[in-house]
Amino acid sequence: MAMDYFTDERHENLRTEVREFAEKEVRPQVARMEAERQVEFALAREIARRGWIGVTIPREFGGLGLGHLAKTVIVEELSRVSGAMGAVAQASQLGVAKVIHFGNDAQRRYWLPRFASGAALPTIAVTEPESGGHVLGMTGTARREGDEYVLNGRKWFVGNSHVGDVHGVVLRTGQGSRGLSAFLVERDRPGFRTGDLGSQSGLHGFSFGELVFEDCRIPAANLLGRESQGLDVAYSSSTLYGRLNLAAVALGIHVAIVEDTVRFAEARVLYGKPLSQLPNIALKLGEMQSRLMTAKLAAYHASHLLDHGKPCDAELMNAKLINTEYAMDSARNAMEIHAARGLQAEFHIERYLRDATHTYPPAGTSDVQRLRLGQVAAGTYGKQWSVELADLAGWAWSEAAEREARAEAELQAGQAAMLRMPLAG
Repeated sequence: MAMDYFTDERHENLRTEVREFAEKEVRPQVARMEAERQVEFALAREIARRGWIGVTIPREFGGLGLGHLAKTVIVEELSRVSGAMGAVAQASQLGVAKVIHFGNDAQRRYWLPRFASGAALPTIAVTEPESGGHVLGMTGTARREGDEYVLNGRKWFVGNSHVGDVHGVVLRTGQGSRGLSAFLVERDRPGFRTGDLGSQSGLHGFSFGELVFEDCRIPAANLLGRESQGLDVAYSSSTLYGRLNLAAVALGIHVAIVEDTVRFAEARVLYGKPLSQLPNIALKLGEMQSRLMTAKLAAYHASHLLDHGKPCDAELMNAKLINTEYAMDSARNAMEIHAARGLQAEFHIERYLRDATHTYPPAGTSDVQRLRLGQVAAGTYGKQWSVELADLAGWAWSEAAEREARAEAELQAGQAAMLRMPLAG
């Protein structure tokens, strides 16, 4: 399904690279990951080593500097084969974002090259067991003592919890909405440990567990931004990165649902003809294809606007809403078409349904997206994070940067073509 309006040769070359990796390296491991239900360290590290976590990191820090649309392509292609590995890639992007947008110069220069090379995997940790999605209800604390902060509390549902090397943690340093602050916490800090992995129904291989802080001491230099900016770190990560990232995971799963169901319906013969030729099945396949086209358009359009510094908070919300809802709807249709076979692991449909369900709660459920979109419709929606953080970063993906990258790609293509030309005479 082409998206030529949004993608160019760089995106499609990247897609080919990621798809080849996913097919050759990830697909053979999926059955094992499903059976073992353990954290998949090796593939997570390999994804990082290939530089894909650094897709939005500027080139001056060793990243690919390709922006959010390229990130969407990476996560989509990994998720098409394994929602868990797509989740690995998207979760660390949240950790990248906090350093890009709120890190000081020293933090950027130290951490971003490590993220880009795959030497370190970042996370972001906001949710607590008691407060859930109510960020202002968190009770974990960070207390200043001289040149250190002392951290206490628990975080859970932390993406890449058990494979992360440095955690971006939001804790309470005071009262009210301005009483939250964000910190970088390396995994080897005394007083820090990983806790329960949880017992999630899907995304097996992805760690989505608990972090525990018990008088954990970190240098004051590990503060991200200023004290009192923790709420900004939490909300911006969710709005700007989380919603689009999860849309990309759902999109990749959705692609797999449609591909596998069409293949099954063409191969399965009933009443003397392939299932796909029966009118009621053809109608379901058509509906699934329509949903997929709409979902992909929503995700790519939001990515495109974000890359160009346009106000697009509403488009990011809608991309999350459309992709999660439509992927689950198509998974249910696929289950209907497969009938009892849909319950068997070898047909993958029950896995797709379980995995797609995991994209629903993070970064706001569908009702949260609808609530915010209702505010957009009524003109009462507040801060546009898509604009504010583009300005804050200082090096946002711009049209000028895109022209420069396109010119470089065209130059390389021209040089390659010259090398292939036969010698005169």
